[in-house]
Amino acid sequence: MKYALVTGGSRGLGRAVCLQLAAEGVPVIINYQSNRSAAEEVLAQITERGGKAELLQFDVADINSVDSALVDWESKHPDDYIAILVNNAGIREDNLMIFMQNEQWDRVINVTVNGFFYVTRRLLKSMMTKRFGRIINMASLSGLKGMPGQTNYSAAKAALIGATKALAQEVAPRKVTVNAVAPGFIETDMTKDLDMDSLKKLVPVGRFGKPEEVAELVCFLASEKSSYITGEVISINGGLYT
Repeated sequence: MKYALVTGGSRGLGRAVCLQLAAEGVPVIINYQSNRSAAEEVLAQITERGGKAELLQFDVADINSVDSALVDWESKHPDDYIAILVNNAGIREDNLMIFMQNEQWDRVINVTVNGFFYVTRRLLKSMMTKRFGRIINMASLSGLKGMPGQTNYSAAKAALIGATKALAQEVAPRKVTVNAVAPGFIETDMTKDLDMDSLKKLVPVGRFGKPEEVAELVCFLASEKSSYITGEVISINGGLYT
């Protein structure tokens, strides 16, 4: 059986992606680091709707945590493999560069960039052996145009975009696609501290996006229908930056 793993799947965009994948009949692994109650709520919603899902706790930025959790999962699922990976885990720790602390830089880079590396590398072999895989990386408008006060976040997301383009070329012969989704302003926990009223005036469509709209795009890229799309960065930002 082909499973989908969504890192940071307990909240925000990750939660929406888990729900949508499950609604389309894909068994989902909901990754979380510490907020078990939120992850259990997602699990409950999926199972109540007749979907299949399970929880898997690990810290994407900790190689030992990643390997231990995935080895354990594989031992319990000898006939299954993770065919769809959504690298969604990420954090924001905004500050002007001149005031930015080492820890703020390190944490943001470690979760987004190292997290992508540790999890993706661990799952690539099965995808390539089975000759089917879908890797979708959650980038950001910040990684495309840069955002003041987000030098660390912009750097992390830009690195993810570069990695997407490179890896796509490496694994394409084995029918594994690698794409990135670059959301603009989306209504999630990560953007609740932003001045929505003023920022939405910058968006041509006049509003923030909804997590479900991003999830629909991710699910398309995870499907068989997207087999000729790889190495792409698809913006979903209401026309804010094209």
